[in-house]
Amino acid sequence: MITIDEKLCKGCNICIELCPRQVYEESKTIDSKGVLIPIPKYLEECRKCELCTLLCPDQAISVDEEDES
Repeated sequence: MITIDEKLCKGCNICIELCPRQVYEESKTIDSKGVLIPIPKYLEECRKCELCTLLCPDQAISVDEEDES
């Protein structure tokens, strides 16, 4: 599961540009700060490499292991 904290995200799109699996896309809805927040659209492509969490300058992304039970 990928979570983006909209309070921290400034819409820089680093995650969109640098995700090797192209999991993210830009939202079509402007948030309260006036930016388009990225959304994880292709979750099935995510391999949980956590590159997005490492590259996010605002630490707005978290990648959690899903419960596999």
